[in-house]
Amino acid sequence: MGRVKARKTAKLLCLIVIIATFVVLNAYWESAVIALPPPEDTPEEILRTKIIIEARSPVDGSFLTAAEYIELQAQLQLAPPPKLDPKIRDQVFLLRIRKTLLQFFPFLNF
Repeated sequence: MGRVKARKTAKLLCLIVIIATFVVLNAYWESAVIALPPPEDTPEEILRTKIIIEARSPVDGSFLTAAEYIELQAQLQLAPPPKLDPKIRDQVFLLRIRKTLLQFFPFLNF
């Protein structure tokens, strides 16, 4: 009698697991549709082919026309921005090393 009861319990447990699996899979079946973009959204393929006629200045971020952007790029090629003093560059390098070391060894106080 104990074996019959154990079999019935095992069958019931198996049935519950199968039904729960189907319910979970059915719940996620419709969620794939939610992940789609809205229909009014412009596809990326179309956006890639769009010709950009305005640009931003790399110096101050202001809007420029295409001709102004090309002119600014030419000026930057002729006279590149000044470089940092080597002492300042070394200080920045040492500060970055210090920051990295403090992330790994927070108990160091230097």
